[in-house]
Amino acid sequence: MTEGNFVDYIKIYASSGKGGRGSAHLHREKYIAKGGPDGGDGGRGGHIILRGDKNMWTLFHLKFKRHFRAEHGGDGSSSRSTGHDGADVIIPVPLGTIIRDADTDEILHEVIEDEQEIILLEGGKGGRGNWHFKSSTNQTPRYAQPGIDGQEGWYRIELKILADVGLVGFPNAGKSTLLSVITAAKPKIADYAFTTLKPNLGIVEYRNHQSFVMADIPGIIEGAAEGKGLGHHFLRHIERNSTLLFLIPADSEDIKKEYEILLNELRKHNPELLDKDRLLAISKSDMLDDELKEEIKQELPEGIEALFISSVAQQGLMELKDKLWQMLN
Repeated sequence: MTEGNFVDYIKIYASSGKGGRGSAHLHREKYIAKGGPDGGDGGRGGHIILRGDKNMWTLFHLKFKRHFRAEHGGDGSSSRSTGHDGADVIIPVPLGTIIRDADTDEILHEVIEDEQEIILLEGGKGGRGNWHFKSSTNQTPRYAQPGIDGQEGWYRIELKILADVGLVGFPNAGKSTLLSVITAAKPKIADYAFTTLKPNLGIVEYRNHQSFVMADIPGIIEGAAEGKGLGHHFLRHIERNSTLLFLIPADSEDIKKEYEILLNELRKHNPELLDKDRLLAISKSDMLDDELKEEIKQELPEGIEALFISSVAQQGLMELKDKLWQMLN
């Protein structure tokens, strides 16, 4: 899913370095005609390494460079000199990145900590020089080991955004407006469905200089778990949020039904999502009087706490922050 500089899915080719050859050198020196074997070992090939970087939030840097090749190891030489190790290739990735085998779709690694390093492909070992093979019965071995080949393959790198609170709702439910009001984020806002085509992150300032991270996930439609609309592209981002804030507008025809559809899409995508803490916010409620609010309360879904908020009129937002902070801690 790509919009502008936000990239959360990329396919790369990587190959680690081949190990250097061992040397089959025999020692020669003035007055020493037969000095015996002294060939050094080959150096190892370079690794392909993934490193977590907390300052990154997209895979955009991999959009135009998708082939990574590490350096081969140097060959061994005389006087038991070992060849140099091939230079490693380090690929920085944002936290929340998963790496899949492009052929089998199997998840191989997950990067969730800053400075965490994962060796995606190990470089080949260097071959041993001939001095390793010297024995009482073979004092001048004229052979050495070749280096071991590196590894190669295609990999899919996907980003699942790490945030404390994920906003869940239909397109046009007011998620971007809420994020723009309670954080410094500047998401695109307009009066039509699918304004948001990429997840937006914002830091919510709370009391006593505390804060938490909120993610505006693009709107869900019925059938999203099967890939309809923007389906799989954004449902995976919800997996990493510890708390889910369901946002349904007050002018919705049936709040309870909308909530059930959203819940069902999450269940079909990944049943474990239903184990997360959930809170329901009725947005755009500045248009309601007390009587209408009481009527709506009678029709709200059971088993989830609900709050009435208005991003535009700044109503109920502090109460919402308090409740979310309480749930997160």
